[in-house]
Amino acid sequence: MKIYDFPLSPNCRKVRAIVYELGRPAEFRGVDLFKGEQRAPQVLALNPNTKVPILVDGDFVLWESNAICAYLAQGTPLLPTVPRARAEVDRWCSWELAHLGPAIRKVAFERLVKPLTGRGQPDARVVDEGVAEYTRFASVLDASLGDREHLAGSLSIADFVLASMFSIGATVGLETAPHPRVNAWLARILGRPSMKRALADAQASMPHHRDTVARAS
Repeated sequence: MKIYDFPLSPNCRKVRAIVYELGRPAEFRGVDLFKGEQRAPQVLALNPNTKVPILVDGDFVLWESNAICAYLAQGTPLLPTVPRARAEVDRWCSWELAHLGPAIRKVAFERLVKPLTGRGQPDARVVDEGVAEYTRFASVLDASLGDREHLAGSLSIADFVLASMFSIGATVGLETAPHPRVNAWLARILGRPSMKRALADAQASMPHHRDTVARAS
């Protein structure tokens, strides 16, 4: 099984974390988004959307990060089969795509991607909009967690999907401390060896972009 990805991306991070959590055998093939490698012919042939991650399992090609997470977790406790439990997992994965992810990406693009790719200064209006949305949705999650240790009751792909997005949020100044239940939940998930390994992969890829950062600063 091959996975084309970019370790700095939170969408790729969630996939790596689940691969590590489950001990799946996978060969990671780097696609540097900052260098435009997602538009290379061999990547386009796999995903015409010019996005990663992409999973290739024999003759099966799958893109969209949450779909990949579910595929990897089939037949494991990370993806329940009881309808209501599965619905809870699907609910939070969908919520990440529709609400939390877009809010964090607004801020991450302005505060991280722009400096790394020389696209100018952050747009304060967009940052403020993203911060407001993030605060709103983090509050929703905080209230929804209640006394649960995991999003859907037991540990599931939803925990890795949301934690990966929250982990990039902290890099761009979006904190969870004002949301105590979210903060405690995130600490539990980020403390797992699988998540630590995925985060270390992201950190290890940073030196490759130091020259880009220097040129943009």
